[in-house]
Amino acid sequence: MDHVCGRFATTRDPDSLAAEFDAVDGTEGLMGGADYNVAPTKHVPAIVARHPRDAEGEPDPDSVVRSIRMMRWGLVPMWAKDPSVGSRMINARVESAAEKPAFRTAFARRRCLIPADGWYEWQVDGDRKQPYYVTPQDGSGLALAGIWETWRSPKAAADEFPMVTFAVLTTDSFGQLADVHHRMPIMLPRHAWAGWLDPDSTDPTALVAEPDPELHAGLELRPVTTKVNSVRNNGSELLRRFVPEEPAEQALFELP
Repeated sequence: MDHVCGRFATTRDPDSLAAEFDAVDGTEGLMGGADYNVAPTKHVPAIVARHPRDAEGEPDPDSVVRSIRMMRWGLVPMWAKDPSVGSRMINARVESAAEKPAFRTAFARRRCLIPADGWYEWQVDGDRKQPYYVTPQDGSGLALAGIWETWRSPKAAADEFPMVTFAVLTTDSFGQLADVHHRMPIMLPRHAWAGWLDPDSTDPTALVAEPDPELHAGLELRPVTTKVNSVRNNGSELLRRFVPEEPAEQALFELP
């Protein structure tokens, strides 16, 4: 797991997401309001594309439906003994996701887009950690490349729904982002969404092989308040540019 993209913001409502991603709302009213400080284990909207199933549970190979689903951040492999492992799998390195036992099946068969307004990174300078908010300069949203998995407790009832979890794919940072952290989440441009979500594609490596330079060039790296460090803080003030106060110059004077 990479210690990167450990928090992000997602503020768009289901109707806005449905229009932006050309998807149907499958959140069943479970989506809350804007979240300016999404932390691991929280449930957030994700975009998936699957073959619809008939009454007998058979998929229709000639049809694909794109929908918005609620997923828990922190991927729990199907074979995990308990869901606590998900807190250590919030991110997956794109360089190894196709081979790692925890991620390879999801990378090949279950991919998603995570809508985000932006994400937070922390720059370490000695004992001080300055948080930055990374977001498009034009105020548009982002679609982060994700993979998802289902997990069912051995003690679960037959009719109990499984837990649906996800991880965000990361890659090497470059440009201004590299000055803050050596890794960054993968952002997918609109023209790559269909290919990434395609349920019949088992090798999407080419879509995430290189970061999109246009998306990267349009990002703002904004210093923000350290209030974002606490998951208890959640409000639009976390996104505002933080300007540290300069230490006042000490006036020189003579004692009488």
